[in-house]
Amino acid sequence: MRKWTLRWKLPEFACGLWLALLVSRVCVCVCDGESVTDCSKHERHTRNYDYMEGGDVRIRRLYSRTQWFLMIDEFGNINGTQDPNNCYSVLEIRTVSEGGVLAIKGLKSQYYISMNRTGMLQGKKDYNDSCNFKEVFLENYYTAYSSVRWTKNGKEMFISLSQKGRPLRGKKTRKESISSHFIPRKCREDEKKLA
Repeated sequence: MRKWTLRWKLPEFACGLWLALLVSRVCVCVCDGESVTDCSKHERHTRNYDYMEGGDVRIRRLYSRTQWFLMIDEFGNINGTQDPNNCYSVLEIRTVSEGGVLAIKGLKSQYYISMNRTGMLQGKKDYNDSCNFKEVFLENYYTAYSSVRWTKNGKEMFISLSQKGRPLRGKKTRKESISSHFIPRKCREDEKKLA
């Protein structure tokens, strides 16, 4: 362990003054170019989660960490596609209640992503409680989507795509698994008008 020593000698009367000066300058914050000595008044920047409060609609493509785009075809089948221009991979992500609960619908197919009690993903024409998913923000900047209604032995079940682009059963998924990590990618304006 390194021992810190002061190499120069200070006069006895100045030691207390130097120490007081050093301690008083420890809490100096810089806010927008100006120096503030009272750090208790410094406000921390907060993130804006207004879209989680309900009613917000985002048009996105969900790109999996396994390098597949999540898609819902015209029959309600949920798969992955590697074609970034596939019209069935354009999804409408609508916030339905507070706390990041949302519903995901294919813009072209008009099917909602739903999870049944065994954890299988399927498309539903009509919205119900099994179409609700909670948006979980991960530390690695990815997002995971867990079923609000269904759990398996108290564990959350997530939307996930395998390495081959097939949906995995919810009971085999975990938040830490790369198959359940997605990045919502913005769509071009002409893709948003598919419906």
